[in-house]
Amino acid sequence: MIRVIKFEKDNCAPCNMVSEFLDNKGINYEKVNPFENPEVAMRFRVRTVPTVIVTKENEEVKRVIGFKPEELLAISSLQQA
Repeated sequence: MIRVIKFEKDNCAPCNMVSEFLDNKGINYEKVNPFENPEVAMRFRVRTVPTVIVTKENEEVKRVIGFKPEELLAISSLQQA
């Protein structure tokens, strides 16, 4: 099973751009604020926002840092596989 986790914070323009992109492409994701959930951020070694991590069977298969539409689009094909 594919799981998409988006690490973001409030008032972050690039974070909002990533959310809008994922929403427009119909990609389901979980939102995590690393400042409110530091243990989750530490587990995934997230150092900056926005960071999108895709896992399959609890193994990381893709990581996108920042707003990179071409890389974010690849998540759609992973989710459909």
